[in-house]
Amino acid sequence: MDGASDTEPIPLARPEVGEREEELVLQVLRSGRLSLGPMGERFERQLAAWLGVEDAVAVSSGTAALHLGVRALGWGPGDEVLTSPFSFVASANCLLYEGARPVFCDVDPETLEIDPAAAGAAAGERTAGVLPVHIFGYPAAMAELEEVAARGGLGVLEDACEALGAVDSEGRRVGARGNLASFAFYANKQVTTGEGGMIVPPGPEAAARLRSERNQGRAADMGWLDHGGLGFNYRLSDVAAALGVAQLEKLDGMLERRSRVASLYEEGLAGIGGLEAPVARRGKERRSWFVYVVRLPGGADRDATIARLGERGVASKAYLPCIHLFPHLRELGYREGQFPVAEEASARSLALPFFPSMTEPQVARVCEELGAALGQPVRQG
Repeated sequence: MDGASDTEPIPLARPEVGEREEELVLQVLRSGRLSLGPMGERFERQLAAWLGVEDAVAVSSGTAALHLGVRALGWGPGDEVLTSPFSFVASANCLLYEGARPVFCDVDPETLEIDPAAAGAAAGERTAGVLPVHIFGYPAAMAELEEVAARGGLGVLEDACEALGAVDSEGRRVGARGNLASFAFYANKQVTTGEGGMIVPPGPEAAARLRSERNQGRAADMGWLDHGGLGFNYRLSDVAAALGVAQLEKLDGMLERRSRVASLYEEGLAGIGGLEAPVARRGKERRSWFVYVVRLPGGADRDATIARLGERGVASKAYLPCIHLFPHLRELGYREGQFPVAEEASARSLALPFFPSMTEPQVARVCEELGAALGQPVRQG
């Protein structure tokens, strides 16, 4: 094993940014067009083409994309939206921004995606929509969830913020089904702009509204200080878009390298009894590897495991807490025990270091240290 890999700390994530990103950022800086310029439009076109959709609208974050999606669907006070409790909190907060109520449904024990049967059972008179979360890059059961939506005449907003590159049960890329779908480009995502997001509109009218609302309610044919309605400062800078353009140029390769690292983990962790590795695919479904989250053996002390790994220079993190147990969502009447599958997964989940440039010796070291922390020594190769 490489000596440097034995001693240097291994971070939880590391963006892959290089000379091409620098080149395009400098191009924007020298152009003088730092916002609402040609680089932002280029980023939108390239992502739309990669997904195989007609259009995409760049915004300042995945949360902004979700918020604009909620508004586009008209969800508001008195409306209930079916969604997952095993998610990043933005997927619930975006509903609260507009006065809608998240109605949580338990998740599939293997994929950790919202269970369509649970969603169907939770639908009621006030249900206005479904907000599936493609958690950790695995595609939600969209065909079944769309059936639930069709039965009730419900809107659908996909939270694909962690799932750029995932493929659904019908062989389509997540975000290309014709629903509103949001993506995010935080530093640990498959594509990073530092901060940033994108929303896929279902048609030209929705796209025009999204572009207006991201820019303080200003339509494309309006003067700089004219406003046609309520809007927000959700613009993505051209500097950030330059990073996105460079990232998209190498996205296929980065996805392949992420998949390679995941395969190394699957092999290296196979000897740890009781440890559950994330599922990579089922049928045509294929995960886009965002993070590598395992579920620890029952009875394992997660906090002690994280501390032991940290002492050995390996970053790790409890990932994710169930969002229905956050204080502002408990105020809606949620409590422990309501969603046992999600809560059990949350209590055992641990994110390990994961990024496309991760080396085989680094993965081996993480596996060895995790095995030692759990009292199950792992022998590599």
